[in-house]
Amino acid sequence: MASNKRWRHTPDQIIRKLAEGNKLLGTGQELGEVCRHLEIAESTWHRWIAQYGGMKANEAKRLKELEAENTRLKKLVANQALDIDMLKEIFGGKLLTPNRKRSAVTALRDRFGVSERRACTVVGIHRSTMRHRPPPITAEENELRAWLRRFSVDRPRWGWRRAAKLARRAGWKVNDKRIRRLWREEGLQVPKRRKKKRLTGIGVAVGAMSPIRPNVIWAMDFQFDTTADGRTLKMLNVIDEFTREALAIDVDRAVDADRVVDVLDRLALHHGAPVYVRFDNGPEFVAHAVSDWCRFNGAGSLFIDPGSPWQNAWIESFNGRLRDELLNSWRFDSLLEARVIIEDWRCDYNINRPHSAHGELTPAEFALQWTTTHQPRAA
Repeated sequence: MASNKRWRHTPDQIIRKLAEGNKLLGTGQELGEVCRHLEIAESTWHRWIAQYGGMKANEAKRLKELEAENTRLKKLVANQALDIDMLKEIFGGKLLTPNRKRSAVTALRDRFGVSERRACTVVGIHRSTMRHRPPPITAEENELRAWLRRFSVDRPRWGWRRAAKLARRAGWKVNDKRIRRLWREEGLQVPKRRKKKRLTGIGVAVGAMSPIRPNVIWAMDFQFDTTADGRTLKMLNVIDEFTREALAIDVDRAVDADRVVDVLDRLALHHGAPVYVRFDNGPEFVAHAVSDWCRFNGAGSLFIDPGSPWQNAWIESFNGRLRDELLNSWRFDSLLEARVIIEDWRCDYNINRPHSAHGELTPAEFALQWTTTHQPRAA
């Protein structure tokens, strides 16, 4: 009984059968008889002649190897092109977390119909990680996620770092990594700010005359905004450079030299006069008024160079926080509303906002800590 299994000839066998067939044809036999003798079809004979006619056994073997190599290279190029297409498909951002990588693998399998192994290789995730199923979310984590969402609404300009600090203050036993993971999984983020203009001008290093205790250097600067009717709001901001406390934000339509002196007198009555007052060379009459006040109260004056705001870096940083966290997101309908809202923000800044320079402490807490620990030693 003849076998149904297809017989595959090697190049050497094909060359030998072609040589044998040519000998038989040379004796005058018909092609059909020769093919029956060789146990092949006539169509196979013609295909072999077209493919291997005139070749020797080693040449036919080399041709077969080249064909196999060509097939392998074509498959490799096709796979590489497919990998490139898949990488382009997931190029929307960096895949840093396992959850994002799992989502990318699923998307590639649905989009290109590739295997899980292939998609995992392209994304760069182990198959065991792909098949890992995270444990169900606990009630405690649901409460923490809800707290983070409320925090993001209440403090839209505060990121996950301050959220972690405030969470620990609120009684949550969490570290920064967990807060960061949940923050990202909830899709919470602080909108990016516009790029700042490059600073130009002359001046000295930022750290010159850095204070070593409270009430050494007060920094002052003006800041502007508008009410809903388009009228100007002018703010005089005063901070303590050591504790980072906002000592005053005086808001009015205009702040003249007498108003500046009044604010300094009020602060000196409550805190005592500082050792130095850092101020820019603004309007001449204001500069003279500040200089005279410093002379009368035994304080030194530190005027920064024109066009060198980095010499007054602490107050410039405070102005940025005030602008970013309040002024850019609030529309004042009147001068009275502006005074009330800005003063509430100043108190909140001093009491509730952890400052990066003080670690977990707010400016008010840092000032109290210094008073209770360092002041007795200095005495």
